[in-house]
Amino acid sequence: MKKISKNIVKFIKSIIKFLDKWVVTPVTKFFVNIIELFSNRNTKFEKVLTNRQSLIIISLLFALITFYAIDKKHISLIDNSAEVLYNQKVNVNYNEALYVVEGVPEEVDVTLVGRKMDVYLAKQYPLNGVTLDLTGYTPGNYSVGFKYEQKVSSVEYKVDPSSVNIRIYDKISITKEVSSDIIHKESLDSKLNIEGIVLDRDDVIVKGASHRLDEVATVKAIVDMNKLSNIKEGTTTLEEIPLIAYDDEGNKLNVEIVPSTVNATLKISSPKKEVPIKISLDGELEGVAIKTITPSVEKVTIYGNQESINAIDSLPVVVDVTGLKENKTYSINLTKPTGVREISEKTINVKVEIGDIVSRDIENVPINADNVPDGYSVQVIGEQNRTATIIVNGSKEAVDSIEPATIYAYVDLKGLGAGEHSVEVKARGDNSTVTYSPRVKEIKVRITKLG
Repeated sequence: MKKISKNIVKFIKSIIKFLDKWVVTPVTKFFVNIIELFSNRNTKFEKVLTNRQSLIIISLLFALITFYAIDKKHISLIDNSAEVLYNQKVNVNYNEALYVVEGVPEEVDVTLVGRKMDVYLAKQYPLNGVTLDLTGYTPGNYSVGFKYEQKVSSVEYKVDPSSVNIRIYDKISITKEVSSDIIHKESLDSKLNIEGIVLDRDDVIVKGASHRLDEVATVKAIVDMNKLSNIKEGTTTLEEIPLIAYDDEGNKLNVEIVPSTVNATLKISSPKKEVPIKISLDGELEGVAIKTITPSVEKVTIYGNQESINAIDSLPVVVDVTGLKENKTYSINLTKPTGVREISEKTINVKVEIGDIVSRDIENVPINADNVPDGYSVQVIGEQNRTATIIVNGSKEAVDSIEPATIYAYVDLKGLGAGEHSVEVKARGDNSTVTYSPRVKEIKVRITKLG
């Protein structure tokens, strides 16, 4: 009993000490400071503050003001209010190993209704989300209500929607082959080439409802080049590449994939080849001839996939010399052929020098037959038509350098059948600065079916 009495006395003393420290002392100091502030300035004001009746009136006014403020605040705090918590996550409780649930929204809205202070307090607590409890449910269709746990019991809540129609399916498994795909290839250094990707596994297990698994057309490991940095020639190991299931139209499917990621080895190469610049002229000249053509570079290095660059022996550059009357330097932007990702030079200069035009006849150039139909033979009618005289026009230096072996005279038999035909004689040569013109424009040939 004595012990209890001592505890009560101790408790009362602590309350008195608290009131003295935090109420009496601060209020006394406040009025003393006010008195000292005005003591030297206004004697009348000092008399008012030291007068007992004046202090009673001031205290009464102060109490009324305080009561009014608290009363207003109290009224505002007990007024009912409503507030909507948008996009609250939905937690679903069910046997994930056996079933698949469809129709559950990922988020819902929750409206809190209650006194303003209670609603405010309810918002301060961590929200555990909205729960859809499907424990014990078996495959079938159900309408199930949401549950929302709120620690402030005085606040009512309403979930929108309050319930949802769901469908539960048995979860089954199938095995699917895994392939890879690369996106954002343009972010890779243009001098590099992706030779291939090797995944650390060939297939995965896909789980879900039967009708969803029927929609799975492919499972892919998507390699995003935007997420890779410092890619160099050689091999790069990529870890935990997410796997995604797609249907026939390329839409993502919401199914479970085990494992959900794979590792891959990315092989990067830099195939390149040095090829010469091959200049050809376009357009007609009047009264002058091309004397020399001098490019700023003779060869360039091309980068791309190995198969494409292996098929390229030269890089064509076309110079339009229409109406050229004097020497000129052209700036030509190089065009990347198909399969070429990069060229060592983006632009080259081509210096074209003109001179006086001269002509030269080159005789006894054999006439060839191009595009002879399969299963047919061709014969030139007239012994004199087996060869042609070719007129070469150009600058003196260019014309004098032409060798007969560099000229190719021919007739094109494409689309022709058996019988006699008059065909045009054409000619071309290695030197693009000169023109080649057969003196005889047309000859007759006989096409005969073999056998």
